[in-house]
Amino acid sequence: MPTPQVRLAAYERLHAAISGIEPGNRSAFIDLAWNHLEPTGVSWIGFYDLASDEMEMILGPCRNRPACSPIGMHGACGQALRSKKTLIVDDVADLGEAYVACDPSDRSEIVIPICHGSNRSVLDLDSQDPASFGLEDDSWLKTCLVRASIRPND
Repeated sequence: MPTPQVRLAAYERLHAAISGIEPGNRSAFIDLAWNHLEPTGVSWIGFYDLASDEMEMILGPCRNRPACSPIGMHGACGQALRSKKTLIVDDVADLGEAYVACDPSDRSEIVIPICHGSNRSVLDLDSQDPASFGLEDDSWLKTCLVRASIRPND
């Protein structure tokens, strides 16, 4: 697992690089975030959007491989969206049936809700390392989202 300093440096580079993308462009954000964070142990990154029936979530822009879609509201993404609070999961096995296992090798996850106006979605990052994400990741990811004009829930 990379050191916290490696990920911090990646966030700093990502934050600087975001100034070159069109505001609100989620696909460009995902591409940049993947390029900067994949070397730090992130195994997947993407957005899930609340479906119009509000009963499930649909995959939006993501990297680096396909993921489950649609997913129910019982998973980590649904929990974070409903609570409007970031969900940091040190070990996805602890979620039991509440975990939607798109890749069985993933061990930890961070999900940040985006509930601004009619936009109800989440930013989801996975890692194959246990306890890969913490409060510093939450803070940096929110800062980067704001810089990209993608407003996370406050």
